[in-house]
Amino acid sequence: MLSAEEMRAVDQRTIEDGVAGIALMENAAHRVVEELVREFAPLNTQNIVILCGKGNNGGDGLAIARILREYAVDQLRVVLAADPSEYSGDAKTNLDRLPEARIYPERQVQSKLRERLAVTIVIDALLGTGVKGAPTGRVAELIAATREFPLAKIVAVDLPSGLGGGGDVVRADITVTFTAPKLDHYLADGAQGHVGRLVVSQIGCRPLESSGVMVSDTEFLPLFAPRKRDGHKGDYGHVLVIGGAPGKSGAATMAGLAALRMGAGLATVTSCEATLTVPELMTESLDDFTLERKTVLAVGPGLGVNRPLVEGILRDATVPVILDADGLNAIAGTDFRGRGLQTILTPHPGEMARLLGHAPADRLTAARAFAQERNVLLVLKGHRTLIAAPDGNVWINTTGSPAMATGGTGDILTGMIAGLIAQDPENILLAVRAAVWLHGRSGELGAAELTEQCLIATDLLKYLPKAIREIV
Repeated sequence: MLSAEEMRAVDQRTIEDGVAGIALMENAAHRVVEELVREFAPLNTQNIVILCGKGNNGGDGLAIARILREYAVDQLRVVLAADPSEYSGDAKTNLDRLPEARIYPERQVQSKLRERLAVTIVIDALLGTGVKGAPTGRVAELIAATREFPLAKIVAVDLPSGLGGGGDVVRADITVTFTAPKLDHYLADGAQGHVGRLVVSQIGCRPLESSGVMVSDTEFLPLFAPRKRDGHKGDYGHVLVIGGAPGKSGAATMAGLAALRMGAGLATVTSCEATLTVPELMTESLDDFTLERKTVLAVGPGLGVNRPLVEGILRDATVPVILDADGLNAIAGTDFRGRGLQTILTPHPGEMARLLGHAPADRLTAARAFAQERNVLLVLKGHRTLIAAPDGNVWINTTGSPAMATGGTGDILTGMIAGLIAQDPENILLAVRAAVWLHGRSGELGAAELTEQCLIATDLLKYLPKAIREIV
């Protein structure tokens, strides 16, 4: 996955290798047309409008218009975002190659919009990656105009125009990007509602070394291999949830239940009240528990602030430790360092701000730096949860729902992470990524059936089996 700066470096290096910029533009246009054919054939039955900015993105759009002539698309209009005299470079070259009859003069635009032409496809080639700030002027008008075609499908070239700029944004049904996904496709404000289906196409660019940012998706099958026929509970790990102080037993209980539902062989909770609601859980006292014969420790759900206890656990633990909730608060403001992948932190934004001492300006940069500096595996929760490893790699999770903004969902995630690690402690990073993905997918499935308002934390475990089946 590439940032705008990295993508510019890719283009520049490819051009330096002898591939002309106009050739890259031509390749990009062909990839978009190929997607149009796959999705909307026969194209000669479509009524297509192409919105073209004056930069390289607009040049792609102009090349697309010329290529569509080969498909006998008679109902094709090109709308320019600037006077033709303002176009330059490769965009001007493609504009000159396009017959004037295809250009949709500005003076006709508003009258034609009012007539609500039977447009079936709108191609957004106004703005590409790297544009700063909210769109203005003619470009902003054309972005707003895309909503005048309510029945049309909108295909964005590289990036929906305006995304990440803080202003109006094109709401695309399909986005065709090139070389690699871009960070803005996932992390820009409004990305989930505006990118639509993302298609990544190759146009001949020279590969760039990985930026270390990847999408966490459904490659988790190795964690769900069939169990051996003579397996027993001792084969699948023993989770200890350290929390559940008086009045807060529910958090620890949910974490323990989630660990069991995720497949852990045994789960113990330091709350005597846990067995009242989940008889499968074992209990120990918060004042007198043992770390012996435990496979994973989940520290913090309902614990209350207890810095000496957390410090002692971190000092004595020889197995993976997950810090959540009050476990995180106990190390905030300290120079704590972890044991690499053996130490998993799961902060929400407020907890992350306490760990840093300030609210992060850039979630991804902050998560990566913290994981590296503190030698931990960081799960920064929120919309597009980030999983940052101590080696600098970061994964962006694509699942989740606003229905999950309810008390207890973080405790469920902690238990799910613990349950998966308990079964495969040699594969911690994959287990954490899988748990985060399944947690979000369970929320999506639950919201679809129960509505976003009615979902509660323990409902996630009802939909977990269905989410797992999507993997296996």
